[in-house]
Formats: sequence, structure tokens, C-alpha cells
Amino acid sequence: MRASIGDQLTVHGRIVGTSNRVLEVVEVLGADGTPPYRVRAEDGHESIMMPGPDCVVRPRTEQ
Repeated sequence: MRASIGDQLTVHGRIVGTSNRVLEVVEVLGADGTPPYRVRAEDGHESIMMPGPDCVVRPRTEQ
């Protein structure tokens, strides 16, 4: 997985009835766009994330 600053990560809900989370990549901490990423949620909360297989990258050009 590779991402750039400004890309969106969509984390799919793993439990029935759980909605997807959309996070914005604000910093790439790995080499060449690889994880971990510092992400910002819609509510402004920031955290460092290692995306799993339930995560999809949407490049900022698609938005």
C-alpha cells in the first residue's frame, strides 16, 4: 500500500451495522509512501495508523 499527503483512507466496517471511516493522510512516516501514516478523522482527531486489509486508498486526484 502506498499513499501521499492529502489522500483518503477508507476503512471498511468489520461488523454488521458499523459504518466505514474516512481518514485523511496528513503525514507519511514510511519510506516511498508506505505505512505508517499520520491520519486525521472527520472529527479532527489525529493518530498514527498501520492500515490493514480492510483499508482502501483514494488518491486526492479522484476526490
